[in-house]
Amino acid sequence: MINQSGTRYFFPMKNVIQNYAWGSRQSIRDMFDIPNPEQQPQAEVWMGAHPNGCSEIIENNEQQLLSDFIQLDRSGILGVSTDIQFGELPFLFKILAAEQALSVQVHPDKSQAEAGFSKEEAAGIPRTAAHRNYKDPNHKPELVYALTPYQAMNGFREFDTIVALFKTVNVAPVQPLVDAFEKDASEHGLRHFFQALLSLQGEQKATAVDELLSYAEQHRDNQLFSLILSLGHQYPGDIGVFCPLMLNVLTLNPGEAMFLDACTPHAYIQGTALEVMANSDNVLRSGLTSKHMDVKELVKCTRFRPIACDTLLTQPESDGQGKVYPVPVDDFQLTIYDSPEVLNVITESAEILLALDNTMTLSHVSGENIQIEKGHSVFIPAFTGQYRLTSSGRIARVTN
Repeated sequence: MINQSGTRYFFPMKNVIQNYAWGSRQSIRDMFDIPNPEQQPQAEVWMGAHPNGCSEIIENNEQQLLSDFIQLDRSGILGVSTDIQFGELPFLFKILAAEQALSVQVHPDKSQAEAGFSKEEAAGIPRTAAHRNYKDPNHKPELVYALTPYQAMNGFREFDTIVALFKTVNVAPVQPLVDAFEKDASEHGLRHFFQALLSLQGEQKATAVDELLSYAEQHRDNQLFSLILSLGHQYPGDIGVFCPLMLNVLTLNPGEAMFLDACTPHAYIQGTALEVMANSDNVLRSGLTSKHMDVKELVKCTRFRPIACDTLLTQPESDGQGKVYPVPVDDFQLTIYDSPEVLNVITESAEILLALDNTMTLSHVSGENIQIEKGHSVFIPAFTGQYRLTSSGRIARVTN
């Protein structure tokens, strides 16, 4: 039911599904009842105003790009402070379903992104060029919230652990690098080791990969080497198969979340999750990919500090209504509401709501009411002010 004032407060979204090759053909279909008649890999559902996959909103039974709608009244729709700080919707919200591993990657911080983008713009490199590193001048911190068991890599292991694992596999072409790292087990030593390993070429690289996979085959009962074997089958001849020896490997249980900071190597391996990030597409790859790898730029943007695996999960905080997952950036905030009976919500910035398990009902004091089905989302402008939310399932809410 629409209110009589003529002003709309709730905007159902039509979202882009990205059919990347690593995506699952059944997870999003089965979990959210989103059809997949052509059996394509449904890798990501994008909810936001990013130009590479901008959502559409429905207004007066007509579809309109969310980015165009926001430009009609940026301060009213985004919120005054958000408009001043960002000038755009500062986050991109996704459902991500990985059947195969994504590339191991690092995202630059804000200053690195601004400098890199400016340099490549001045050089006249087309933004669509395969060898372009910086698609925009923004950082890309991310938060992932697991909907199924969700396997990932995030951050470097302790120096001595990396050395011990490489000595265990005893790959001949890599052994001189390992010896040098063992003598300088420091951030400086890891930087040199990481760059040298990723820079292996030709026969040396092929032999190193083959020797590692041979060892993994003989020890496939071990979870770590079973993973390396799987990655080797997915990405034949790829130097990225060594990354699990350097990076923390963990599996998030459903309902657990993890923050992925700038300058930190990471990869999603398998599972379905919600992902929230700053509105950027800057990726520097370090393996498990057929795409461009700029090792020099990657190393320049990487922080070579170990991260303890037991510190990686983001602990939720209660705001009295739902679970808020704190992040050290202003661009986004994720809140999960568990079956809200009657929840009064205040809007201070633009937000997106996604129904995870069941239909959600939204109502406004103006008399406007709307129902959003499971797996669908709604855009709510800052000028909405306040609304009431009801559902018998979980609701994901993203604001900034």
